[in-house]
Amino acid sequence: MELKDVVSIGGKPGLHQIVGRRTTGLIVESIDDRKKRTPTNLTQKVSILDDISIYTYDEDVRLSEVFKKLDALVSAGELELVTKKDGGDAIRDFFTKVLPNFDQDQVYTSDILKICSWYTILKDKIDFQAEASESNDDAKDDEAQAAE
Repeated sequence: MELKDVVSIGGKPGLHQIVGRRTTGLIVESIDDRKKRTPTNLTQKVSILDDISIYTYDEDVRLSEVFKKLDALVSAGELELVTKKDGGDAIRDFFTKVLPNFDQDQVYTSDILKICSWYTILKDKIDFQAEASESNDDAKDDEAQAAE
């Protein structure tokens, strides 16, 4: 599974994997033990995780890069994930360790909690280190083609 195949659907809990496409939407399967397949329709808000970026003061950072940094810190034992029970300041301090220059005004506490939740769901299913290096290789290939 790759991050480009994982979606978040507005109004539905959890994450889903794209398993098929149809003219009126997608066919997705929940990423949990139930593996329930459901169709989406054109009115539902579907966000592909690979297309999501986090605002920073310099430039937007792709979610795959944030997951890579988060995975490295959590795997090394340097950082523990936050929950709703932690206060807003603690949650923002946590995210500052992951992405020091994130835009404090445009990235909400709920966004940080959602990233932590998504990471928890995906950490055993995706190799974030390999995922991020593949996207970097693709970006370099795109730049090389544009230069020609």
